[in-house]
Amino acid sequence: MNKPRVLVTPPTLDRHTGPYYDVLTAAGCEVIYPDLEAQLMRPEVLVEHLNGIDAVLCSVEPYSRDVLSRSNLRCVARVGVGYDSVDVAAATDFGVPVCITPGTNEHSVAEQAFALIFSVFREIAVRDGEIRAGGWRRNSVRRLAGNTLGLVGLGRIGKAMIPRAHGLGLKVVAYDPYVDKSFAATHDVRLCSFEELLAVSDVVSLHMPCTAETTDLINRRTLALMKRDAVLINTSRGGLVDEDALFEALAEGRIFGAGLDVLKQEPPPKNHPLFALKNVTLAPHMGGIDQTALDAMAKLAAECIVKLSRGENPEGCVVNSQIMPGWKW
Repeated sequence: MNKPRVLVTPPTLDRHTGPYYDVLTAAGCEVIYPDLEAQLMRPEVLVEHLNGIDAVLCSVEPYSRDVLSRSNLRCVARVGVGYDSVDVAAATDFGVPVCITPGTNEHSVAEQAFALIFSVFREIAVRDGEIRAGGWRRNSVRRLAGNTLGLVGLGRIGKAMIPRAHGLGLKVVAYDPYVDKSFAATHDVRLCSFEELLAVSDVVSLHMPCTAETTDLINRRTLALMKRDAVLINTSRGGLVDEDALFEALAEGRIFGAGLDVLKQEPPPKNHPLFALKNVTLAPHMGGIDQTALDAMAKLAAECIVKLSRGENPEGCVVNSQIMPGWKW
């Protein structure tokens, strides 16, 4: 078999060796990086870079049906747990396993969520800007302890939020259609409907994948169910939130504030309406990429590629696992 050629696209890994590189090279793979400044979010540029490539250790560039049809990929391995940038149905049709890296970044995302919660509650980003502009406003802020945190989604990341929340004196409620009831009972989490969660929570934190069913989960109707002093936190996917509706709610004071690590368009346009609001803290989709998490995610993605190249099944990591029986590299 020819040496597998693997394209590594995450900018944070560009030409940086590390555990992922050691895994790939030890298995005899050839590691390829995109051209400097390559705009891989543009499908035609991505297709050009996939020429002669067997596998991708990838970021959030779009692996659409058109892109996949114009490549000879044997697998797509995401550095992360989200895969909405990959047309999984098309990959399945073309016999391309789509891998993710579960269990590698939940602590990083949970830390980012709480960083945003603190920033909004204590107005850290706002007051930093005021001081730099010559201000010195010292009126009181809100105390976080004693409030209720509502977790929309109780998977690995939602679960990682719970001990941190309890340590800060927060009560926790959660909604998840596929919830582990025994886990919730053991960890003092009250389960409730989505609508009740919105009504009782002081902080609503989103931890669900973006699918056809969850797109714009936060919209005018659901925002109207939230408390006027509630805070919305999104470290999951920008597609979960109707940003026009969120802007209206924030601008009109119908909710207190928002902390967003993700947006629908990334990077966002320079004239994004949310930029004009002081009660929003923004981050550049960095929740899951502290250095420890990045090394773990990239290494696991590399291990998936190596296993597949050897005819092995990286169990627990293949999203479209139905294609694995009888699958060959």
